[in-house]
Amino acid sequence: MSSFNETHYKKLDPAPFDPSQPSIPISYPLKTLEDLESRAYFNSFHCPFNISSVPLMKSSSLDDRPRILVCHDMKGGYTDDDKWVQGGDKESAYAIWHWYLIDVFVYFSHNLVTLPPPCWTNTAHRHGVKVLGTFITEFTEGRAICSKLLSTKESAQMYAERLAELAVALGFDGWLINMEVTLDLRQISNLKAFLSHLTQTMHSSVPGSLVIWYDGVTITGSLNYQNQLNEKNKAFFDICDGIFVNYSWEEDYPKKSAAVAGDRQFDVYVGIDAFGRGTYGGGQWNTKVALDVLKRDNVSAAIFAPGWIYETDQPPDFQTAQNRWWSLVEKSWGILKRYPKMLPFFSNFDQGHGFHISIEGKQVSSAPWSNISCQGLQPFLEFRDDPTVDTIKVLVDNKEASYNGGGNITFKGKLADNDTFTARLFQGELFLGELPLYFTYSVKSEGDSELGISLQFSSATNQKSSVLLAPKATSQFSDKFCKTIAPRQVKHPELAPGWSIKDTSIDMNGYTLTEIHALCYRSTPQRNDNAVSDGQDDKFSSTPTEYYAVLGHITIKTNKENSDFPPSSSWVVEGQYIKWSSGPQDSKNLSIKIIWKLRDGSKPRFSTYNIYVEKTAKQVAGGNPVGSVEGNQEYLGVANVQAFYVSNLPIPSGTSSLKFTIQVCDTDGACQELDDSPSFQLDAGGQRNFLS
Repeated sequence: MSSFNETHYKKLDPAPFDPSQPSIPISYPLKTLEDLESRAYFNSFHCPFNISSVPLMKSSSLDDRPRILVCHDMKGGYTDDDKWVQGGDKESAYAIWHWYLIDVFVYFSHNLVTLPPPCWTNTAHRHGVKVLGTFITEFTEGRAICSKLLSTKESAQMYAERLAELAVALGFDGWLINMEVTLDLRQISNLKAFLSHLTQTMHSSVPGSLVIWYDGVTITGSLNYQNQLNEKNKAFFDICDGIFVNYSWEEDYPKKSAAVAGDRQFDVYVGIDAFGRGTYGGGQWNTKVALDVLKRDNVSAAIFAPGWIYETDQPPDFQTAQNRWWSLVEKSWGILKRYPKMLPFFSNFDQGHGFHISIEGKQVSSAPWSNISCQGLQPFLEFRDDPTVDTIKVLVDNKEASYNGGGNITFKGKLADNDTFTARLFQGELFLGELPLYFTYSVKSEGDSELGISLQFSSATNQKSSVLLAPKATSQFSDKFCKTIAPRQVKHPELAPGWSIKDTSIDMNGYTLTEIHALCYRSTPQRNDNAVSDGQDDKFSSTPTEYYAVLGHITIKTNKENSDFPPSSSWVVEGQYIKWSSGPQDSKNLSIKIIWKLRDGSKPRFSTYNIYVEKTAKQVAGGNPVGSVEGNQEYLGVANVQAFYVSNLPIPSGTSSLKFTIQVCDTDGACQELDDSPSFQLDAGGQRNFLS
């Protein structure tokens, strides 16, 4: 995030909040049936910013196997960690990055209609994970809501349609329906009409969408958690896509539930509370106990509140504790998602928070920030609970200067001259056709530390093949890989010191790329002849010394050429809600909503735009203006929709005009040159002009 917003993030809660008025875009829930019925949300200033822009990575159907659903429930939802759509300034913000262990993500709060912030939907979709909102009724207020909701069959269906309309408009994939109130028996038929109509409407509007029922109300209308699928709640299960079973189950309940579900046993999501509140096995660091039972009995799991790690400050730090906790999930269930599965493939290892932001090797911001939408495809790093002194430590690092975004993978430790160390990066299912694959990656290292990329392939007949991409490769790899390729070094004029860009191509027609690893090694050492003659060669080669390397990004695509961006003349850029206010020492503050679209009306394929401002100052001599001086491009932030709101941007005295530039970014990580990007110019007096 740009530093101009930092002071504002600490006092952003407007009171009272008027969603129709321009302000820094936020995500928020609907709290009343009136809000839902009236469609007032669509008239909100914030609505266009809350549309997710990343489609699901893979096909719409769930895999036919036991699945893991994760229900977010983090400090009541809509915290400073995720409610600011354009990002916040909290470098330690909560995030999830083990998406390869998740099939469905539910955003949860105790508000009536919980709309997932688009940051969660964007990053979940990027990893092939479905996202659900939550509709909840509870306590006395919830009973009153249900009385109105279920007063007639027509009202029940109308509210179901309103919920489906929101999911379609905002781009998420369905609903968790959580009724935790006692109902009148006469309301059950309308409740079933509500649930059935919502499910059918979602399916017709969003193929592969889900509506999941929570195990609360029974078929008689009582609030009586069954902790299993049985005859008291199966009627609801039969008319939707699954059931989220309450947490207080006993060891034989999952097996009984599977028997009741029949061929839909994977649609039974058995609850586990990560806090351990009445949950089988005790949750917390013993969550694996419950997961093992569910895996054994071949039903799905619903993990509630994994933010327990963050909320309770588990030692030694959040990064380590989170990696350790999710490693236990992987030990129990294995890897559920695999990527790369499609091209182009790009990862900058960004976890959605950090201390700086870089774009193609050039740092554009040194301010702390958070924005889960910015998560890259997350690596499958293995957690080592007790690494030895001589082991390379591998971690996603958001403190070390990055190549792209705010993260990278750091490899640090000790390594002897002739030793190697491998680290799992990705496990994929990428079938390769006739076109060659082009690999590009960025590396920064110290001394003779070298970093290669190891690729594992499998043929249709299960023949294995391995390829190593490694500069300065030595003969030590000749018997370990089928092929070793020395990638070429790419020149980049604006690259920050220390970074090296490597690229190469590979042809593996008919094979499937199944694994990507990093390989740590040393370039051939310059040995001391005296040491060799003294018989010290073995000692020299076997003594571990410091190793340090950083992997900045990986790109895989079938086209060697850079992305084809529309020329700046193809865009129309406008400013709206322009507001000037006075600042100190004759300065001004500017608030403005910038929007852009393609002139031909077509929908852009892009979902990421970097926003910059350039302030041009008046040049004065003898009290008279004689020209102008262009300023530097100042990074303001990132947009995931075709709009960006600038709030209280300081404009120094003497500024004559402002130029806002929208840098278009493609899915392969490439960004349009700033000089070729669409822009919008505003004079300092508030008169606007347009530049293409």
